Amino acid sequence: MQTQTRKIKRIIKGIDSQDGAGVKLKRSIGQRQHLRIDPFLMLDMFSSDNPDDYIAGFPPHPHRGFETVTYMLNGSMLHRDHMGNEGLLNTGGVQWMTAGRGVIHEERPQQESGLMRGFQLWINLPASDKMKPAAYQNIEPEQIPVIQSDQATLRLVAGELEIGAKVYKGPVQGIVTQPVFIDISLKPHSQLVLPLAAALSGFIYLFEGEALLQDETLQTDAAVELDAGEQLSLATHAKSARMLLVAAKPLNEPIAQYGPFVMNNMEQIEQALRDYRDGVLAG
Repeated sequence: MQTQTRKIKRIIKGIDSQDGAGVKLKRSIGQRQHLRIDPFLMLDMFSSDNPDDYIAGFPPHPHRGFETVTYMLNGSMLHRDHMGNEGLLNTGGVQWMTAGRGVIHEERPQQESGLMRGFQLWINLPASDKMKPAAYQNIEPEQIPVIQSDQATLRLVAGELEIGAKVYKGPVQGIVTQPVFIDISLKPHSQLVLPLAAALSGFIYLFEGEALLQDETLQTDAAVELDAGEQLSLATHAKSARMLLVAAKPLNEPIAQYGPFVMNNMEQIEQALRDYRDGVLAG
């Protein structure tokens, strides 16, 4: 049977937005409820060399019912949470936080000038895991496998990738939605074919240069949802390109969301609000 190559299913263009204490960003996935890609709830990209756009950071705030992933392309940010975790997120590093039952954390820029650029992704948890204890992983840049060829450089943050006879594994493992998270850099006049399990839904976010997916031009600053298939075919012409490939197992469950709380129904949302008000959200 011939392997099916994925095409573009939908384009979710990033729009200017703000979050935290006024951090300026572009929000694609999650800007509207119908603009989600199960199990992905939200995707923000922040990029500015103007400290007024990011210096206030994200003061203490709660989460329940999902996971947050912060991937730093440039800059430095400090994470602290109610569990006593503290991690410095530097260029190329990742913070992978499972909010579960509840977490209260803050993220503070550790620079007063220069470029701060990166992504924050929200990944839903299944109903069975929404109230499990919170967990936090701070992944240093050197922990991320780098796979290089004449045409491409891949940084494998999460999941597994089989290239030739070798299987590479990212540092993030054991996540229920089986995520794949890859930072892909392509040189000019290059081609790259990657396997991607048919059971996973996902997207590509092109943030530098120009590239094609199965002969279709990828938009920049947009979450490009992938259609069905078992592999990707990427290419560049005269310009290089850099993009994220993110995929995971869809949950196909109802979603009830109120700000930083994501559950399956409104009764659970109301309970989360009561727990936060009563100081027992993180239990």
